[in-house]
Amino acid sequence: MSTFERYLTLWVFLCIIVGVALGHLLPGVFHFVGALEMAKVNLPVAILIWLMIIPMLIKIDFRSLAQVGIYWRGIGVTLFINWAVKPFSMALLAWLFIGWLFRPYLPGEQIDSYIAGLIILAAAPCTAMVFVWSNLTRGEPLFTLSQVAVNDAIMIVAFAPIVGLLLGLSAITVPWDTLILSVGLYIIVPVIIAQVLRARLTRDGTTKALDAILAKLQPLSLIALLVTLVLLFGFQGQQIIAQPMIIALLAVPILIQVYFNSALAYLLNRLVGERHCVAGPSALIGASNFFELAVAAAISLFGFQSGAALATVVGVLIEVPVMLTVVWAVNRSKHWYEASPAVSRNKA
Repeated sequence: MSTFERYLTLWVFLCIIVGVALGHLLPGVFHFVGALEMAKVNLPVAILIWLMIIPMLIKIDFRSLAQVGIYWRGIGVTLFINWAVKPFSMALLAWLFIGWLFRPYLPGEQIDSYIAGLIILAAAPCTAMVFVWSNLTRGEPLFTLSQVAVNDAIMIVAFAPIVGLLLGLSAITVPWDTLILSVGLYIIVPVIIAQVLRARLTRDGTTKALDAILAKLQPLSLIALLVTLVLLFGFQGQQIIAQPMIIALLAVPILIQVYFNSALAYLLNRLVGERHCVAGPSALIGASNFFELAVAAAISLFGFQSGAALATVVGVLIEVPVMLTVVWAVNRSKHWYEASPAVSRNKA
């Protein structure tokens, strides 16, 4: 993990301060940026999102899908968590905490929007930072690559239906045309561009050119994320100043779902006898989110000033410190994990 990535939470906090200050001092600039739209898509944000997403998608080699059968237990567990548990558990937690317990402490007109943002956040499995988490747990790299490739392929067809279903169950109006446009703009097109670039950069049979480009693009990707956050907090500034506890309240269901889903994935892998080097990244992939996509989708669906956009940004804020605690737990529990009879049998 680079120094920049390690202190991502600090940079996000600084973006909050800078964004709120600029939004208060230069409201006209933010209104001008917010008005630069075409077909309900904010053009500056679309460019920033592509700068965030494409470098991450270039890392994905869809040829690794051929390796899926080798790690079928771990992949099966992770798919179950990512697509059958996480979006629905987050929706339940959002309804419980945001829709009921915390409702008196939040702006009433944004309740549905906060819930929508949390659902969008949970419906997008992480595709980039999981490589860092996997490395920190000494995870099996082929499993991590295969799992991310499978998730990306599924996300193309499953993201919109799951988000639409859960928003509908939450009695939140679903702008289907904008949702489908978001999938095309922020999933399908970036995947195509990234894979074309990857093919061109690896046509000599090595990853030398690819690694060199990624080394240059990765800082640009993170800078694009931070600029997007400054814009978001510039629009959200007055609401945050008026109710500073909003971010802390939104963090509660996110924290619970991260620990719940990572623990469930870890225990299920132990139950089916998967190796620890697969169970670790499986738990981390099962818990983390593709927050860049979530931020983009929330902005497209509900706008810069929406509670949905703010809720996805809270996911960015707590991503690194929370996932590092999960990494610590996975590493500390390795001996306990491998003491399972099922794991011992499969190792033999």
